Amino acid sequence: MANDATGNGTAFDPMGAFRQMRDAYLDVWSKTMVDTVNSEAYAKATGSLLDAYLAVSSPFREAIEKAMVQVLQQLSMPSRADVIGLAERFTNVELRLDDMDAKLDRIDGQFSKPATEARRRAPAREPRGGRRKRTK
Repeated sequence: MANDATGNGTAFDPMGAFRQMRDAYLDVWSKTMVDTVNSEAYAKATGSLLDAYLAVSSPFREAIEKAMVQVLQQLSMPSRADVIGLAERFTNVELRLDDMDAKLDRIDGQFSKPATEARRRAPAREPRGGRRKRTK
């Protein structure tokens, strides 16, 4: 009988009222949370909690980093700083190679121009015998 049509032509839904209440509750809750999170007081409170957390966790983090570096040294493995230094050196070498490649391309371009283009640029020289002879 749950599928019987009501007087207005829609099927009766026994959970419909609960769904409407849930949707209304979630709408009000989400609007309240958005207003709360976007407030200046919330930003200050979150900032102070984050600062306190970072201040408390900093000594532990430093101790873990030192222990990790010692373990990596004992295992003959590179640390994060070693990998970063190596990456910087590779980047420097790559940039220098790119510069050298560009310079070599310019040099190659100067020497590989066609001879006719070089002749057009140079002024015409007369033969040793005086005036140039015309050929037909």
